[in-house]
Amino acid sequence: MNQDRYSLRGVSSSKEEVHAVVDRMNKGLFPGAFCKINPDFLTGDPCKCCVIHSDGSGTKSTLAYLNYKETGDTKAFRKTAQDSMVMNIDDLICIGITDNILISSTINRNARNIPGAILAELISGTEAFLQNLRDNDISIQSGGGETADVGDLTPTVTVDSCAVAVTERASIIDNATIKEGLAIVGLASYGKANYEAFYNSGIGSNGLTSARHDLLSKYYFKKYPETYDQRTDSKYLYCGPYKMDDPLPASDLSIGEALLSPTRTYAPVIKAMLSKFKDGILGMVHCSGGGQTKCLRFGKNVHFIKENLLPIPPIFHAIQQASQTSDEEMFRVYNMGHRLELYCLPELTESIIEMSHAFGIDAQMIGKTEASKDQLKSTNHLTIIHKNKTLDYNL
Repeated sequence: MNQDRYSLRGVSSSKEEVHAVVDRMNKGLFPGAFCKINPDFLTGDPCKCCVIHSDGSGTKSTLAYLNYKETGDTKAFRKTAQDSMVMNIDDLICIGITDNILISSTINRNARNIPGAILAELISGTEAFLQNLRDNDISIQSGGGETADVGDLTPTVTVDSCAVAVTERASIIDNATIKEGLAIVGLASYGKANYEAFYNSGIGSNGLTSARHDLLSKYYFKKYPETYDQRTDSKYLYCGPYKMDDPLPASDLSIGEALLSPTRTYAPVIKAMLSKFKDGILGMVHCSGGGQTKCLRFGKNVHFIKENLLPIPPIFHAIQQASQTSDEEMFRVYNMGHRLELYCLPELTESIIEMSHAFGIDAQMIGKTEASKDQLKSTNHLTIIHKNKTLDYNL
């Protein structure tokens, strides 16, 4: 699959049209940070700052819908609630915020397709996940939410969240400090952390439009036209070999279980790491939109080198096999096995990895930073070494 095929599904991995507008706007107190950080307008305290962040589960809710229609089971929507919240929470941890978070959810549904039983799972799933975070030493509370019946806007359901936090300016991790000479430690997106209830495929909540259409078969195209854009050429819709209850090759999961694996939060392990190593952690990147190329947006004159990647989980092998997507595009769209990167002093690498392992999360030094090869243009670039192949990316 090439970039054109990806865009023909109405999706952009780079969000160039969004950045064309947003990059010209005020970037807040820390222009190089992972999230926009504003003065504390709520109290006016000059030593504090305020962050408000919005994101959602994307089209992953469509997979929960397909599962519900096929099985009658509404419980997969609890995972969708987690997906939406984690996409906010794990952006916040990249600027050093792991506590005192207030989060609100918005559910937009087509009431004809999404009954009250699904709303109940989304709402109770939200509360259960927040309680699990509190049980693991993360201070977070629900600020309520909104459920809107908007059948004219959505044929099924969208699940979005908004998180707010106030913190000390001095505690912010600013990705502008990412520079040459740092180690890059990747934390696995797959497996079972000691605060999780089941094994995670590692898929996260990015690239799910293509993952769904590249893996699932025409059976879903014929049966559930409400799950795709009718304007998209049918050859790009549900063009895979699998049904959701088929086994995922080289895995104990089914295709559906792998695709529905909820997005892991790294908040508990990052809180522990920051309590011990904050001065040596200069940056963090949540490999969400843009996959392994997300790092290109941070630091200046940096050559990111990823040459020792964690094992690629079976879900990504299955996607690539079914779609014949290039390696270059796979790393641009998906997290490919690690969804969080820490940029740290090299001498802290072993300690950070050991702490991650203590939480049941695989981790390793996946690369390093060097000075950019093109200092005159002040640009970043990325080199990924994969299967003896060199993949190069520029901002």
